Amino acid sequence: MKQKILFVVTSHDKKGNTGEPTGYYLGEVSHPWEVLHEAGYEIDFVSPQGGKAPVDGFNLDDATNKKFWDDKKYRNKIEHTLKPSEVDPTAYVAIFYAGGHGAMWDLADNGTLANIAAMIYEKGGIVSGVCHGPAGLVNIRLSNGQYLVKGKKINAFTNEEEKAVKLDNVVPFLLEDKLIERGGSFEKSGLWQPHVTVDQRLITGQNPQSAKGVGEAILAALKQLAVPA
Repeated sequence: MKQKILFVVTSHDKKGNTGEPTGYYLGEVSHPWEVLHEAGYEIDFVSPQGGKAPVDGFNLDDATNKKFWDDKKYRNKIEHTLKPSEVDPTAYVAIFYAGGHGAMWDLADNGTLANIAAMIYEKGGIVSGVCHGPAGLVNIRLSNGQYLVKGKKINAFTNEEEKAVKLDNVVPFLLEDKLIERGGSFEKSGLWQPHVTVDQRLITGQNPQSAKGVGEAILAALKQLAVPA
């Protein structure tokens, strides 16, 4: 029986009131997927609304994107995502929140997803995200009432990157500010530089350039967890 990892993707397909399309960012799914899939893990997909998830960053010149998109099994999974109510948290060793601007509108306030992540974490699993995916982390509370990110090193799309893409006044909140507000110790590098932060079983990455590195960090952490006591 393969161990399973739950990938969370957005259901939201518009950038605020701009009319511009968005969704999950394909490379932020495909690059971690490739690392973890090739290591033998089974990946499931969940989104706030379930069903077909909207895709952004659709670049099939990226060989890893093409590999994912051409994989019939996984293409079918991402076009038929689970609803949060259909997920059994005990089935997963890790949860990963993919980015894409859509995540800013529908991941933070999804209480069912937050509870799933808290349960995975509290039974010894890994919680992770990249770019805007950590929007899904901001309201996760553990059973002691504390925010998951409180007192932990964390990383995500930075204020400077949001300003660089001219969406700092469009997104409902600035992710860096919100994670700091929740008690996280925010780390960052320059614009579009790969940056992966690992604080025990919390793993986060800054931007699309960090997606593969997050996948590799999840894999390394899972291997450590598998070492017998």
